[in-house]
Amino acid sequence: MSQPNGKRVLIVDDSRFVRTTFNRILSASFAVREEADGEAGWQVLQTDPSIGMLFTDLEMPKLDGYDLIARVRASGDPRIAKLPVVVISGNENQRAKKRALEAGANDFISKTADAPEILARIDNLLRLHTAKDELQQTRQSLELSSTNDPLTGTLTQHYLFTEGTKRFSYARRHQTQLSAMALRIDSHAEVARAVSKDVADQILARVAKLVSGMLRVEDSIGRVAHTTFVVLSSGTGAPQVLAFARRLREQLEAAKVSYGGKVLKIRVSTGVASLGMDAAVSIEELAKVALQRLERAVEPAVAPAPAPQRLPAEVDAALKVLESLDAARLDAFADQIARRLAPVVQAALKLRQAGREKIAKIVG
Repeated sequence: MSQPNGKRVLIVDDSRFVRTTFNRILSASFAVREEADGEAGWQVLQTDPSIGMLFTDLEMPKLDGYDLIARVRASGDPRIAKLPVVVISGNENQRAKKRALEAGANDFISKTADAPEILARIDNLLRLHTAKDELQQTRQSLELSSTNDPLTGTLTQHYLFTEGTKRFSYARRHQTQLSAMALRIDSHAEVARAVSKDVADQILARVAKLVSGMLRVEDSIGRVAHTTFVVLSSGTGAPQVLAFARRLREQLEAAKVSYGGKVLKIRVSTGVASLGMDAAVSIEELAKVALQRLERAVEPAVAPAPAPQRLPAEVDAALKVLESLDAARLDAFADQIARRLAPVVQAALKLRQAGREKIAKIVG
């Protein structure tokens, strides 16, 4: 029998006799470490990355086995949270075993079990753990290779950001607009309670279809959490995406989605971010800003999109003259042209910056 992923087994029990017995049985196949109480065991798990499996008693000083298992499963470190946990069982009743299972224990082994039984149970547990890891890896690979979310038909998060990275790069390079809108279906949980989760998911898919139908061809929508979507809009600035977010909320909340003869109310929240107004170095960061504003769920003030204006004829004519100059003439008059244009350019930049700051206050 091989070690669990080439790592060590940790035995946590306040009985030296039990630790010695299990150490003798396990050391023939595994490297073993022992601790006498739950708190010491927890410290080892946090500081020793070689631990690949945990054996723990339930009744111990300082920190009992139930709380130790709960800490393991609640850990933010995936290495710890996914550890196989075996309870060294004494005379615990069914209620105690149920409590241990609910805390996250994988199996029980009696303190009086013989070596063949202990090793066979461990071997089965390790095989199951390995199979789960392989299944998880397969699922992750499928998610990375898929383009569409199977429930809603929208893009997967991975594909949305893969395509979004291209758009982000183009927008930065050509100084064009790019905006992100986060959309959350807030009524999903109450629909699930009122009917069922399956029905709530069906309605979620219908809502996603409604939203997709409201988008332009050049927009993309992807699901980034169970009830949360992100829409990427190329060529769209802050005022336009704010106006679109409000219009979308109004249309969704006015939509009549019925089930079993009942009309179910749809409630949504949105958050937006725009490349022109928000500091972001990647499409993921831009989407993160939109998601953060979504979490605040603050009603954004909508600034109307300014109507495009044409340059006055005399200004347009002057610029065309400059654009028509060949390299030699530009070189000859470069200093004079720069001196005359500098005050105009500076004034235009100040006005543009003032407009950006105004819109930034609206967005933020």
